[in-house]
Amino acid sequence: MEGKLGCFGRFFLTAKPYIAMICLQFGYAGMNIITKVSLNRGMSHYVLVVYRHAFATAAIAPFAIYLERNIRPKITFSIFMQMFVLGLLGPVIDQNFYYAGLKLTSPTFSCAMSNMLPAMTFVMAVLCRMEKLDIKKVRCQAKVIGTIVTVAGAMLMTLYKGNVVELIWTKHMHPHYAETTSTTSTGSSDKDWVVGSILLIIATFAWASFFILQNVTMRRYTAPLSLTCLVCFIGTLQSIAVTFVMDHKPGVWSIGWDMNLLAAAYAGIVSSSIAYYVQGLVMEKRGPVFVTAFSPLMMIIVAIMGSFILAEKIYMGGVMGAILIVIGLYSVLWGKYKEYKEKELDQILDPVKANSGNNNNNNMNMMMIDNLEGNDLEMQKNEMIKSSMPVIAISAPMPITPMIAVETPKV
Repeated sequence: MEGKLGCFGRFFLTAKPYIAMICLQFGYAGMNIITKVSLNRGMSHYVLVVYRHAFATAAIAPFAIYLERNIRPKITFSIFMQMFVLGLLGPVIDQNFYYAGLKLTSPTFSCAMSNMLPAMTFVMAVLCRMEKLDIKKVRCQAKVIGTIVTVAGAMLMTLYKGNVVELIWTKHMHPHYAETTSTTSTGSSDKDWVVGSILLIIATFAWASFFILQNVTMRRYTAPLSLTCLVCFIGTLQSIAVTFVMDHKPGVWSIGWDMNLLAAAYAGIVSSSIAYYVQGLVMEKRGPVFVTAFSPLMMIIVAIMGSFILAEKIYMGGVMGAILIVIGLYSVLWGKYKEYKEKELDQILDPVKANSGNNNNNNMNMMMIDNLEGNDLEMQKNEMIKSSMPVIAISAPMPITPMIAVETPKV
């Protein structure tokens, strides 16, 4: 039983980043549907961004104040400037440009353009040296090919429609409601797609830049809840300034107990506060490319939920593009999984190598100490032997020169 629980625990720890990112895509999909309804009813997207981040700040501030009261680092000027740029990239540029592009194009096209996020993030991560690109390795080839296939699938969903795919729930859809949605989509196709495409590309670039800078900031400011709260608060103030400049009508600020309030609250709590916090935690473990690799799933979820809730039609081109997106997504995730395993193996082997090196040095030192001690013992033994031997005095007779009588010569 313990072995089974241990296996389940290890599986849950391994699958936790994947589960978190998939749940976030469902949250983003719900935000797209609710926001589309609110924008169609005439709500200003500038005001929506302000209320969204006001709700996000109010939702996450109590948790940040209480849970991180002892670990919150000091805010230096450089960290504050990074938070200021994060608020400018995420809440202001990304969301305002995305909503503006959504008005000028269609939801399908907007979701398809946002699927360039993994490719942009991967290229920016390589340029910032957050990702090591060794094209000779299979895992790097998988990430490059997967990024290209993902973008190709997103473009296929937009540029090629094909025949309508009849689903079980679309056959029994109310005809008047389906006719209304088709009329709305036809009207949206007459808008300025070129300007909308440029706005969506700028929004996607700002989103990718937000991920890169968030990863850098979290290395210095190690309080993710407080960082999320401060970024949302700064983004709220910046969005208020932008709204005063871009929209001068006082009536745009009015909001009641309707879909506009639901869109602002849902987007603020789910898509801003919770999403920023979860993305930061996953990014700290797996990197920015892993986080953005799940964004194509949002388009598939939106297509299914839109056909079920809003009676939107699903075309064969969308199905084919979705298949390509899943293949490309799997390729990128496989490359990231192999890279993550290599890092884990290196982290395990480095202490072992260090310990083995230390053991070898210790063995050499012990051998030298043993040799020195052995030499000292031998020297001490020799001295003791010498000192214990008795001293014997041997007196040898001195040699005496013989006396020889010499006859004196006669004179």
